[in-house]
Amino acid sequence: MLTAVTQGVLLSLGLILPLGVQNVFVFNQGVSQPGFTRALPVVLTAALCDTALISLAILGVSVFIVTVPAVKTILFAAGILFLLYMGLVTWRSKPKGDGSPQDAAMSPRKQIMFAASVSLLNPHAILDTVGVIGTSSISYSGADRLAFAFACIMVSWVWFFALALTGRQVGRLDKSGTFIVILNKISAVIMWVTAVYLITRLL
Repeated sequence: MLTAVTQGVLLSLGLILPLGVQNVFVFNQGVSQPGFTRALPVVLTAALCDTALISLAILGVSVFIVTVPAVKTILFAAGILFLLYMGLVTWRSKPKGDGSPQDAAMSPRKQIMFAASVSLLNPHAILDTVGVIGTSSISYSGADRLAFAFACIMVSWVWFFALALTGRQVGRLDKSGTFIVILNKISAVIMWVTAVYLITRLL
């Protein structure tokens, strides 16, 4: 069981640590929100979406997505369009009023909507989850498989809470709003690069 937990933690960290669309969005809201509790919608949504993807990958259900060409094409097309649109919106967004990062904060409803979108409409993340976590889980069964799944899921929950908390600390130091403007530009570029990568995978 210890081996299953260790592998689950290491694999999940390897997937979640790179600077991707989901991570940048969670961190962005951590910076923007006036308090950590106001960033909870994005944290909980991202964590729950990851929980769902990991569970489906381990159960083998999500293999349907990558093995049926029509479903895969629709998923990729939706993901590409969404990332291009989100990149444009993020690039144009900037603090208003006194220029503080809090002016760029999203409402709870928007946080949930966008967090779910960047989590579930990102074919790259889904393929990674299916290919790495789903495939690795095959070597375990019974209690070991449950331990593997739990370890993977816990890494996501701890990571998103830590990411938002770190963003909140950075936001407290950024009184001028300069950092959030730069972060928005970086976020947009990451979204566009991811979209281009998905286009190459689709062609």
